[in-house]
Amino acid sequence: MSKELPKRSELSQKYKWNLKDIYKNDEHWEKEFTALQQDIKNTAEIKTNLISDAKSLLNGLEKIFNIEKRISRLYTYAHMKYDQNTKKEKYQNYNNRAMMLYNQFSNFVSFLVPKILELGEKKLNSYQTEEKDLNLYQHFFDNILRQKDHYLSENEEKIIALAGDLTQSPENIFSMLNNADLEFPILKDKNGEEKRLTHGRYIDFLKTQERTVRKNAFKAMHQEYEKLENTFAAVLNSSVKSDIFYAKARKYNDSLTASLDNDNIDVKVYNNLLKTVEKNLDPLHEYMELKKEILNLDELHIYDTYTPLISSVNLQYKYEEAKEVFKKSISPLGENYLNIVEKGLNSSWIDVYENEGKKSGAYSGGCYGIHPYILLNYTEDISNLFTLAHEMGHAVHTYYSNKNQPYIYSNYKIFVAEVASTLNENLLVDYLLDNANKKEEKLYLLNHFLEGYRGTVYRQTMFAEFEKTIHEMVEASEPLTVQSLKNLYKNLNTKYFGKLLTTDKELEVEWARIPHFYYNFYVYKYATGYSAAAALAEKISKESNKAAEKYINFLKAGGSDYPLNILKKAGVDMTVPDPIKKSVNRFEHYLKMLKDLI
Repeated sequence: MSKELPKRSELSQKYKWNLKDIYKNDEHWEKEFTALQQDIKNTAEIKTNLISDAKSLLNGLEKIFNIEKRISRLYTYAHMKYDQNTKKEKYQNYNNRAMMLYNQFSNFVSFLVPKILELGEKKLNSYQTEEKDLNLYQHFFDNILRQKDHYLSENEEKIIALAGDLTQSPENIFSMLNNADLEFPILKDKNGEEKRLTHGRYIDFLKTQERTVRKNAFKAMHQEYEKLENTFAAVLNSSVKSDIFYAKARKYNDSLTASLDNDNIDVKVYNNLLKTVEKNLDPLHEYMELKKEILNLDELHIYDTYTPLISSVNLQYKYEEAKEVFKKSISPLGENYLNIVEKGLNSSWIDVYENEGKKSGAYSGGCYGIHPYILLNYTEDISNLFTLAHEMGHAVHTYYSNKNQPYIYSNYKIFVAEVASTLNENLLVDYLLDNANKKEEKLYLLNHFLEGYRGTVYRQTMFAEFEKTIHEMVEASEPLTVQSLKNLYKNLNTKYFGKLLTTDKELEVEWARIPHFYYNFYVYKYATGYSAAAALAEKISKESNKAAEKYINFLKAGGSDYPLNILKKAGVDMTVPDPIKKSVNRFEHYLKMLKDLI
């Protein structure tokens, strides 16, 4: 393997997504961009008569959401072209233009919510009686009326919309630093071969049994962030201030409440997660002690925690093998689900391999009316098999939602999105364990599950506490300095992973490389989503077809109701700590299995 990443042109087309399904070429994108610019200007005409009668309201809503749908398609093409190679200036430009167009649109239609509030609930009801097609917008209306105290006057809403370009800047700056500007050194891998350290290869370096290799990778990665730590601190501080700006502007007590209210989620759901996990850290500490003992380490460092306990087995999957294993694991979800997956795996939905300049990590995305897409940075490590399962869970969720919901309700909330992805991971680990022939394989898989849980529930909850704390610090007029961020991050690592963990100075700057801290209280949804998914996976294994059918209906629901309600219909209540505690019990169960086998 080359020490450098391949250029995109060097990769086979069969492993690249086909963005021509969105637009045939860049010229079509440019043509649509120009058309949308004019159509957005024309939305000013809608304002005059929007609430004058039922028909005008219906026509106005249809025009506005049709334009929004088209902008979404425009932005999807732009950002995915950009993500293919973040160094390409042309698509940096496309991405920025698409975002500016969306902000312009938001500015032009900032009258919409104030007008609906002006109309009022009683008049809205009479309009819906008169014009039956308005009933489609019932949940949309309910959600606006629910938050009426937090919407502003028309002119104030216009100012809020105008701020969009500025408040998106921190995330954009972080992305450019992280994906385009930072370059990591060439290191020697476990075989003594030279390879460029990249975001995609980092975990592979950390999983090696050669401690010097993983230590060097850990230090090399974080030393690059350390060089720019003041810049990253300033960018993160700006992002937090943006969140607080919106919270204050909309008359919320704090930024956490403001963020959760978008999904109609009570703050107690967030706090339940932090409290329940904090009360159940002993199993994680027990697992860390086991790692130190089995790996025969004098000290346990964070770069040791990714190393498999079982060195005699190294489960790896070529991409084509991974596809087949994944398909077998999801059979409990039924033939229709499997057919959608088959289509996605073989119809250029997926951009598989890492290339020079490609966006790091993995995601599933897309736009209404076009099939979903998946970005991977696939290597043959087993973690990438689970990433494929995770992202395909998102993709099938999107597929079902788009097929069964109108555009206005097709965009499900992130709170439920992580259920669809992590349920697939639960099914996959159970399948692999059931079909493991050797004791060593079972040990390896149990270890992999425990690592996944550590990363998805314990680690993301730690991130959630970090995010909550940094927002509270800025809200209390305490600046986010490099040192305050380092101290907080160090203390949280000690709290979550135990005093057994030796904290390297490089670990203290790890916060600088986490993109999710720019997503306004996003990370807690991984932990709650995983907990809900574990509960649903258990139901599917026990109740079979009936539970699977409920789950498919959950996927079809999209954003047609509040996320907590949609989950309750599927059989999980996230307003109480029980699902989180049950997921911890699952961790303890697999930890006991591991110990018994050892």
